[in-house]
Amino acid sequence: MNARVNAPQPKAGKVPRRKLDGVLLLDKALGLSSNHALQAARRLYNAEKAGHTGTLDPLATGLLPLCFGEATKFSGELLNADKRYVATVQLGVTTTTADAEGAVLERHPVEVTRPDLEAVLAGFVGEIDQVPPMYSALKRDGKPLYEYARAGIEVERAARRINIHEMRLLDGEAGLADGRFVFEVRCSKGTYVRTLAADIGDRLGCGAHLAALRRTGIGALDIAQAHSMATLETLTADARDALLLPPDSLLTSLAEVRLNLADAARLRHGQAVRWSGEDDARLRVYDQEHRFIGVCRQVADGWLQPLRLVAGV
Repeated sequence: MNARVNAPQPKAGKVPRRKLDGVLLLDKALGLSSNHALQAARRLYNAEKAGHTGTLDPLATGLLPLCFGEATKFSGELLNADKRYVATVQLGVTTTTADAEGAVLERHPVEVTRPDLEAVLAGFVGEIDQVPPMYSALKRDGKPLYEYARAGIEVERAARRINIHEMRLLDGEAGLADGRFVFEVRCSKGTYVRTLAADIGDRLGCGAHLAALRRTGIGALDIAQAHSMATLETLTADARDALLLPPDSLLTSLAEVRLNLADAARLRHGQAVRWSGEDDARLRVYDQEHRFIGVCRQVADGWLQPLRLVAGV
């Protein structure tokens, strides 16, 4: 008698998860964690596999790319991409967390003009050293810094080099009447906008904290392409599916390679193919019919080595 273990069957009435491939650009709502947003989107699409491309704080709104299926293989591609934010800063009030969630530490009078602000913002543009905040997920001895902070312990943090590509003041004198102003920033990975707000307040001599934050761009992806959960919930399944971007939409920063059918077939089987290009370059690769195959690396001896390939193409 042969022993055979049957695969578990779905419960009666339960719809099996869908094999769905693509990228959803979500406009995350205020107060929602990135993981809760991911799980809500996964349930809405009934997707078998899902992941995000990097977290966005619950107190921030805006662009959160979510990956389904084969797109999850490339979810790490945006971690190093430049980010764009619109930040609202409250002058004259410092907090324990450098944002609106923390307890108030100090209050100071605010006597700041638009020229004052513009001069200070200009001083942050370029490569600067930034000390990460205590209320962050960075780890010391295996423990997140925010755990030390909640215990009332402050540990020394090394400054990290970041790049502020652009800062622009968005509102005028009227926006300073209540000690608030809004600015737009394009910055490198690892930038803490909370810390940037606090440092701006320090330079102005009155202190400050981040009152609100909205992420408007990651690399080539823009908030104008994003959809709120409330909007997604009103759509039919087909209409929601039509909003998904292809997996290679995460890879526009990589140069494109197009292979003939024979080389494409070899690459799909995990074999390196001959290609002449810049040594060690990472490339997004397609066949001659422009079907996406995956990401490869150009190695020194003239071969294109597969790194991550999509399935079923």
